[in-house]
Amino acid sequence: MNNELVIDVTSDDITIALIQDNKLIELSKEKADIRFSVGDVYLGRVKKLMPGLNAAFIDVGYEKDAFLHYLDMGAQFQSLNKYLNLALSRKGKLVSMPKFRPETDIPKDGKISDVLKPGQQILVQIAKEPISMKGPRLTSEISIAGRNMVLMPFSDKVSVSQKLESEDERNRLKKLLQSIKPKNYGIIIRTAAEGKKVALLDSELRSLVKKWEDAFTEIRNARPPQLVISELSRTSAILRDLLNVSFNSIYVNSKTVHNEIKEYINSIAPEKNKIVKLYTGKAHIYEHFGINKQIKAQFGKTVSFKKGAYLIIEHTEALHVIDVNSGNRSKKGDDQEQTALQVNLAAAVEISRQLRLRDMGGIIVVDFIDMTSHANRQLLYDKMKESMADDRAKHNILQLSKFGLMQITRQRVRPEMHVETTEVCPVCKGSGKISSSILLVDEIESVIREVQESYNLSKINLKLHPYVGAYLRQGIFSVLGKWSRKFNCKISMETNTSYGFLEYHIYDKYGDEIDLKA
Repeated sequence: MNNELVIDVTSDDITIALIQDNKLIELSKEKADIRFSVGDVYLGRVKKLMPGLNAAFIDVGYEKDAFLHYLDMGAQFQSLNKYLNLALSRKGKLVSMPKFRPETDIPKDGKISDVLKPGQQILVQIAKEPISMKGPRLTSEISIAGRNMVLMPFSDKVSVSQKLESEDERNRLKKLLQSIKPKNYGIIIRTAAEGKKVALLDSELRSLVKKWEDAFTEIRNARPPQLVISELSRTSAILRDLLNVSFNSIYVNSKTVHNEIKEYINSIAPEKNKIVKLYTGKAHIYEHFGINKQIKAQFGKTVSFKKGAYLIIEHTEALHVIDVNSGNRSKKGDDQEQTALQVNLAAAVEISRQLRLRDMGGIIVVDFIDMTSHANRQLLYDKMKESMADDRAKHNILQLSKFGLMQITRQRVRPEMHVETTEVCPVCKGSGKISSSILLVDEIESVIREVQESYNLSKINLKLHPYVGAYLRQGIFSVLGKWSRKFNCKISMETNTSYGFLEYHIYDKYGDEIDLKA
């Protein structure tokens, strides 16, 4: 399987596309100023207790108070709270974790009012990012994720990922980590640790412990709400979770991020250093790799997948609904059962892809084409489980109901990825009326004249639709060349098929767009 990561970096956000065998599988967008990422640890303050919900609202700096349920506090909450209070009130050196005496675990059926009070300072970790009108979801069972392991302070357990199948390897890793881990630290060994040597695992364990200890070195001067431990950037986090032997290439259009990724890969897998490549082409990186076209095709309400068959995907506040349609697919004889099976099996593969691509979470109900054979219904269930086996989000799949409906629950920790695939005409702004296309070239020339009178630029980059670009470039004495001489300015041009026919944008030599409305 050919895995590629294509990263588009702009001044506003970073968009990360995972490509498997030239198909878009995952797409995530991270704002440049993003806050409240899953894994971030905050020093917060208890705002309000909700005994009826057995939960509390915590101020971590978000406009909506974050939500912490009693069951998400973790059995070792009293130990965490005691260590936090020692760090906040200390005058000398904080006692080291191995010498710290833990408190007894809180009961599973306890009450929130027994362990928290309004105004109390508390250490919490983001479990779910803010979604819709809800604030972040929190946990006090702190975990610090690394490439090969997850560190769990105040726990002494060592456990191994269920995805690691070899019993001998599981036992080797468990014994190894038990022998080198410090006291009062628990560890979850990740699948990526398979076959790793003790020196590498020991080095990573030390770095995770240091990350935890460094946070408490500075925490005495912290005032809630304040970020205490920051998760990796989304780019590095995806690399940490996805990077494996089948990862072939990582393309990025920013030298800064390129160097950051290279440095990160050097620290975890130096032999993969050469897969990181800086994209310097003239066309937009997603245009070059054909990703823009896939985004437009895959994020709409209707998604075609095989021989005329298609999905209809609807979203509601409570759940997501997917309807499978055979479309104009030709029938082989009169065997409708076999046709329904083939369409449903292909739909299962596409649905598993769509769930990852859109990061759809919560309850998903799929209305497959009706099948009467129990064996075929079982085949479909097995195919869905197989297709979703690589999905990193926790999920549960139920057998088909008697109405042909399949229910899926999928963990939601971030807002669903939504891409608007319909476009408002950039010229008429939705009114349905546009100025004559024959006047477009005169309009662009007029705008360039205004830009030059205002800014007197030495270089201008013009981005527009390929059809208009072809007209401006044609001939020995092209329109573009005439403009360059007329305005004493080098005018380069990029085309983009995602633009409207009469849409255009002007940029300076630094890549900053010039606001034509200003």
